[in-house]
Amino acid sequence: MKLERILPFARTLLQKAIKPGDIAIDATIGNGHDTVLLAELVGENGHIYGFDVQADAIEMTTQRLTEKGLQERASLFLRGHENVMECLPPSTQVAGAIFNLGYLPGGDKTIVTTPKTTISAIKQILEMLKPEGILVLVIYHGHPEGAVERDELIPFVEQIDQMEAHVLRYQFVNQQNHPPFIIAIEKR
Repeated sequence: MKLERILPFARTLLQKAIKPGDIAIDATIGNGHDTVLLAELVGENGHIYGFDVQADAIEMTTQRLTEKGLQERASLFLRGHENVMECLPPSTQVAGAIFNLGYLPGGDKTIVTTPKTTISAIKQILEMLKPEGILVLVIYHGHPEGAVERDELIPFVEQIDQMEAHVLRYQFVNQQNHPPFIIAIEKR
């Protein structure tokens, strides 16, 4: 298949936006895979800020970062992503951010991201995003709460002024079982 699948495409977007020395955000660290990727992309002089509301996610991500020798490149917060602006230094310029919405894979499926907190975090990160910085939302909508979040996020991102950012939707439209899709926002 020549078309990139959803998660590899999300990583491609991040790789285009984030360079050594940059600042990046993993708004939903989950099991830490994206946090590790971001830590590799920012290099020795960059930094990652990661957020999750579950201690298990912080623990797993810390372990993954430590195994790769990348723990010094990341600050992890046991807080929701709607607190991003409170946790980053003032005037921080962010090169890239990623959200994997829904629930922690292998975790408690009753703990999910919500449209209110996600939209709040998106607004905050857009303010901090530097020109040509990219914010990636991977939307898992195959569960009831995910469908609700999708239905509130799409109208929100569609109303972002095109003079402020480019907004892209990347989705396979002929697959069964509500496959995830991407909303990517590139600041102008």
